[in-house]
Amino acid sequence: MAKKKITDPRAFSRVVVDGDKQAASRAMLRAVGFQDADFARPQIGVASTWANLTPCNMHINELAREACLGIDAAGGKSVLFNTITVSDGISMGTPGMRYSLVSREIIADSIEAVAGCAGFDGFVALGGCDKNMPGCAMAMARLNRPSVFVYGGTIRPGAKRRDIVSVFEAVGAHAAGKLSAAGLLEIERTAIPGPGSCGGMYTANTMASAIEALGLSLPGSSAQEAVGEDKRSDSRRAGEAVVRLVRAGLKPRDIMDRRAFENAITVVIALGGSTNAVLHLLAIAHAAQVKLRLDDFTRIGRRVPVLADLRPSGRYLMSDLVAIGGIQPLMKMLLEAGLLHGDCMTVTGRTLRENLEKIPMYMSGQDIVRPLSQPLKRNSHLVILYGNLAPEGAVAKITGKEGERFEGRARVFEGEERATAAILAGRVRAGDVVVIRNEGPRGGPGMREMLSPTGAIMGLGLGDKVALITDGRFSGGSHGFVVGHISPEAAVGGPIGLLKTGDRIVVDARKREIRVELTAAEIKRRRALWRAPKPYATRGALAKYASLVGSASQGAVTEPMQPRRTGS
Repeated sequence: MAKKKITDPRAFSRVVVDGDKQAASRAMLRAVGFQDADFARPQIGVASTWANLTPCNMHINELAREACLGIDAAGGKSVLFNTITVSDGISMGTPGMRYSLVSREIIADSIEAVAGCAGFDGFVALGGCDKNMPGCAMAMARLNRPSVFVYGGTIRPGAKRRDIVSVFEAVGAHAAGKLSAAGLLEIERTAIPGPGSCGGMYTANTMASAIEALGLSLPGSSAQEAVGEDKRSDSRRAGEAVVRLVRAGLKPRDIMDRRAFENAITVVIALGGSTNAVLHLLAIAHAAQVKLRLDDFTRIGRRVPVLADLRPSGRYLMSDLVAIGGIQPLMKMLLEAGLLHGDCMTVTGRTLRENLEKIPMYMSGQDIVRPLSQPLKRNSHLVILYGNLAPEGAVAKITGKEGERFEGRARVFEGEERATAAILAGRVRAGDVVVIRNEGPRGGPGMREMLSPTGAIMGLGLGDKVALITDGRFSGGSHGFVVGHISPEAAVGGPIGLLKTGDRIVVDARKREIRVELTAAEIKRRRALWRAPKPYATRGALAKYASLVGSASQGAVTEPMQPRRTGS
């Protein structure tokens, strides 16, 4: 454990439970199981995202109880509490998906509220689905109390190595007449075998890997199956670790500096991770008051190759990566090549370099992770684009298999449902650029993921013949020639809101450009005629979110921008 001047490991709980005037607080806590000795121990919260509404989180409470055992064994007093989760996979393609990104903010807010109110000296946060993880990390950054993140783990493969994306693409294949109704039903019944997050390098596994690279979870936490002793042990050890962190006074912002975020970006690129990592890392950095911009992804991406042959664009599942050692050997490879900052501190109390010192390299003969000399792509698949369609930026996922340039005619749709219906009905053809707008952070609201339309395009066999651009975003399972996060979004008058069907659009990954072939005068004329669309929601959580949320180019956060930390 790094040496740090110890102040008071009970700095927060002492205010709540010490002294005669806090007798009422102690009385309440006795009713939930506190004994006399517990009041003298550091109080450690355990934030569980358990819910029986998604396989990603159905097992989380079992892991949370293991974390509690680790805390109590290490001399702390564990207090288990819950926050929410929603399911992207279940709500995908429906109005309910609008709540997905909103849930990230609710999770961060709720952990902050409970930990702040209860006076926890530290906490463990456990997440299993896409928005759980950045929500937990944002709360860790905001509260800046000793804390450890635990990933719920990846799902095991379904029959014939299927996963959730297999189902979405089967829908498109069925619509094209390539798959029978019985075949679609068989895939539906066998793709999801039990607990755990979606099985490719989709957003959940991407963010778990990014958070481990940030130093906020124990080594190996991101690459474990949801079911098994490895994940239970990881949870217990996280409980023990947070007690050590409390006693050492090591806090998240001691770990989450700019170099740590550069490490996270590097690992995401090497793994071929989800475009959502851009959105979420910007948001976590914002919560930590670390200066991070879209252009940092370009800068780092110029020198970091894609090495992991993982789905959706590759061949292997996360469970295959787990079997050969997870991401730790990959990180050691990147460190030895000078692509990671080895002196960054982690929740082990040791530096990244110290954590990796005794990690063996991948076994010979495996082809899941390529050597640096033989990358799948020599630079990043996450391409930040600018141009007259995206003055504030856009994010493309270009693996190279789709080509690096697409030019075609716009087919404009107001919202995801209309686009998906047109794709499945065969009204989108080779050479089209599908434009889905008014799906941004404010206009959606909630920036829905476009897995239904991209899955349909792939299932129809149009993945290399059709492009899709949107002010919404993409599931980590999306692949094909796709561009999202277009900013400014249509709802605030961004250029994507001025497009008409038939406009010529060019996406050029080599030039990092996205543009519509219109004159400046024509764009100005259309802007003068533009009127803001009617809000989707006028009250409730969606309306509140829409009134607060900022641009996707800054992480789609709901907190105002704060002064950045000096030296970050």
